[in-house]
Amino acid sequence: MKGEPEADEEFEARLKAYEGRAAAATGVGRDPVNQPMIRHWCEAMGDTSPAYTGPDAVAPPTMLQAWTMAGLTHRPDRTAAYDELLTLLDASGHHAVVATDCEQEYLRPLRPGDEITFDSVIESVSGRKTTKLGAGYFVTTRTDVRAGGALAGTHRFRILKYAPAQRTPAPAERRPRPVVNRDNAGFWEGVARHELLIQRCTACSAPRFPWLPGCTACGGPDWDTVAAGGEGRVYSYVVMHHPPFPAFEPPYAVGLIELAEGVRIVSNVVGVPCDEVRIGMPVRLEFRRYDDELVLPVFRGVGP
Repeated sequence: MKGEPEADEEFEARLKAYEGRAAAATGVGRDPVNQPMIRHWCEAMGDTSPAYTGPDAVAPPTMLQAWTMAGLTHRPDRTAAYDELLTLLDASGHHAVVATDCEQEYLRPLRPGDEITFDSVIESVSGRKTTKLGAGYFVTTRTDVRAGGALAGTHRFRILKYAPAQRTPAPAERRPRPVVNRDNAGFWEGVARHELLIQRCTACSAPRFPWLPGCTACGGPDWDTVAAGGEGRVYSYVVMHHPPFPAFEPPYAVGLIELAEGVRIVSNVVGVPCDEVRIGMPVRLEFRRYDDELVLPVFRGVGP
């Protein structure tokens, strides 16, 4: 694409030379594996497995990376080799970065009291790849996590270092359309009538949202609907500043709203400055028309 650095065999050979070199010096987890962190993680994820509580508790496997994190005020012990690699990519015009994916392998469970050590290696640097964001190189690091000297798991983390593609300003775009299918068509028909419909299992009366073909509580396939009264509270939220997205004007607040009926829905919080949105804030359902075709439920802040 115009304005992007060209691929160069000599340059790519220099990048490949970093494969196999250490990315981080031997690190020590800031805290031993501990029950409070496990409890917070499970509460955040809604995971109620009994394997993570009690005297024989283990840590959820997906917490593997959590025990290695440096925190907000500590810089990871990156090696000179890893810094050199990133500097080389920056200097060649690939100065933008985005995390693309990670993968983990679990070899043994971690238990409260385990002392964690870890080390990272630059596992691979790809050839030049062209993406919608721009052309660049995928850099994969592998972190081996140990407890008591024994390998407990492996965490691979991949980033894309790229040169942003040159783009012409896009014309004003419509807000994205919701995906309507046979499982949720009734919900969107209700929205068009300015009703927010919640599914209710006819076997056990459990409410559910978003709409699903069967009850997650009892497995029953039959259901009816109940219209939400419109009262709710902000259960959690984020304020979006970046990246910009056509048809959206940052900053704006996206909330996880807990309705009085006992289900939660993700939508915009409106009517108050986004930096004044707070967890627990009462909100009221309203329907906002964005164009001739699109009506969406949003929630207006109604109190501190």
